Amino acid sequence: MKYDHVGIPTTEERDWSAYLEDGKVHITDAAKDPFGVEWLKFDADSPMPAELKDRTHVAFFVDDLNAAIEGQKILIPPFKPFPDLTCAFIMHGSVPIELMQKG
Repeated sequence: MKYDHVGIPTTEERDWSAYLEDGKVHITDAAKDPFGVEWLKFDADSPMPAELKDRTHVAFFVDDLNAAIEGQKILIPPFKPFPDLTCAFIMHGSVPIELMQKG
């Protein structure tokens, strides 16, 4: 597992790098932020879970996403926000954790 970024919900306007239509969420590119922050702004009718809308999350790359989420409390099952990335969200106590796998 390798740390990648921290995701912080906001209501402020930013330089959005992508809009994930299924989740109705605008995101910035954490790789372009000097502190590795991914800002997220959710549309009012976003179907994303409240835990993700209201709390900061931490993201990690894993080699095997299915193995990494096995036995975990799944917040959002695996999905492909981009063609080269598969993600899932789990809950670690009261904190959302994003697990990502390239490909």
